Amino acid sequence: MSHHYRVLREAGVTWTTVQGRTRLVRLRRDDLDARFPGLLDSVLNGAADDAVTRR
Repeated sequence: MSHHYRVLREAGVTWTTVQGRTRLVRLRRDDLDARFPGLLDSVLNGAADDAVTRR
């Protein structure tokens, strides 16, 4: 998992904040929406549709 988090962080997709021994990983949604308008909404809607279809 650490490799995947590092790749996402270096690509500018996530922010990582260290709090003690815990690392919080947050999606940089505003930056992604500015660069790729509608992409995250499309992915999330597709995932939701897929979850409904599998039930």
